[in-house]
Amino acid sequence: MFIDYAKIKVKPGNGGDGIVSFRREKFVPKGGPDGGDGGHGGNIVLVGDTNVNTLLDYRYHKVFKAENGKPGAGARKTGHSGEDLILRLPIGTEVFQINEDGSKIKLADVTETDEKIIIAKGGRGGKGNSNFATPTNQAPRHATPGKRTEQIELELVLKLMADVGLVGFPNAGKSTLLSVLSAAHPKVADYEFTTLEPMLGVVKVSDYQSFVMADIPGIIEGAHIGKGLGHQFLRHIQRTSILLYLIDIDCEDPLEAYQTLKAELYLYDSFLDKKPFVIVLSKIDVIPEEEREARIAKVAAKLHKLTAHKVLAVSSIANIGLDNLKYTLYQQIRESL
Repeated sequence: MFIDYAKIKVKPGNGGDGIVSFRREKFVPKGGPDGGDGGHGGNIVLVGDTNVNTLLDYRYHKVFKAENGKPGAGARKTGHSGEDLILRLPIGTEVFQINEDGSKIKLADVTETDEKIIIAKGGRGGKGNSNFATPTNQAPRHATPGKRTEQIELELVLKLMADVGLVGFPNAGKSTLLSVLSAAHPKVADYEFTTLEPMLGVVKVSDYQSFVMADIPGIIEGAHIGKGLGHQFLRHIQRTSILLYLIDIDCEDPLEAYQTLKAELYLYDSFLDKKPFVIVLSKIDVIPEEEREARIAKVAAKLHKLTAHKVLAVSSIANIGLDNLKYTLYQQIRESL
């Protein structure tokens, strides 16, 4: 199951208490204070892990606590520090702290494998009474407690990291295209919303060249305010390098379809309007062969006039135009770096 959102609570470890202790040795009168310090509490640490692909582990396990520090001991022995608690997260996870008033603060963005981020520090250990001895107070009888930590609420938001994001209306052929270009196996059927979760596939261009393509569940008009699958999956488009607008050539108005998709992305996040993109007409095999070239030219001319972008045409089923599409996308990715 693909889970890309979770709320959890984390609590770093408390610091161990310092203690009050005095040396007691034979033949050593008035041995003096020797209370040790408490150990530090364990931290909450985030680690990016390529073997983790979903936030499923954080959907049902809601509270995570690091180990508390141990109290000090006599002979100036410092207590053991608490073990850090490691939370392994998928690459592309954003972490927000949720305040009591409902506001959020972005704390971290996990973008690299094995990247370690301390999200909440454990409490400091308290000081034993050996730290407070002075010439005028040679037998201090007080120590300080370890610092107590607060539980904090976190919001985890996974945004898939891909080179190309497929954008299109339901049943535009996104899943079929991804399955043909890569080894991914998304569900393909002749009804809308067959894709209910994002899918990633590696597209091989040559022996040493490839890129990652993401199939984002179909967008409909009003998606930016939650209609259809809504902005539940629009967030995944934010991390892609380029966008691929896939337009069914046989839809009622390809130009209007493109404009609606473009508007939905802009209304969700205006920055998406600045991303490089490619426009692709899909399912050209449904057009009779004798009419195909003229139909493609007519639709492409309208889109080109609106966007000044070259328009490609493909058929995933008939394997038409796919090699050209792969090389075009790869070149666009290189230019966007």
